[in-house]
Amino acid sequence: MSFGKMNTLVDIVKTAPVKDAEGFSVSGDTVLATVRAYREEKHGNESWANRVAFSTASALFRFRKHPALSVATDMILVCDTGRYRTLSVENVRGRGLYIEALAEKLEPTVR
Repeated sequence: MSFGKMNTLVDIVKTAPVKDAEGFSVSGDTVLATVRAYREEKHGNESWANRVAFSTASALFRFRKHPALSVATDMILVCDTGRYRTLSVENVRGRGLYIEALAEKLEPTVR
């Protein structure tokens, strides 16, 4: 994967309850790392047809493995197009160099 294709800045975020100044518990984001990633939106080609088990996935992210961070499915990926919940995290070709994450775009709810 060349740096020319990895042109999207992605924040890897962990959401956890945080106490505000008044002592109330609110949901807060902690940015664990910011990485350059290759982002591919879902479309009708053969590789997306093979990912039928993850039918809710709307994007694929590939980025270099961060040495001090283990990416898991409870993390959120934030980029310029929105927030994505990770559905699957996989080591590309088992070499430990790149991580491939299938993610679902989080849509805000209307109240």
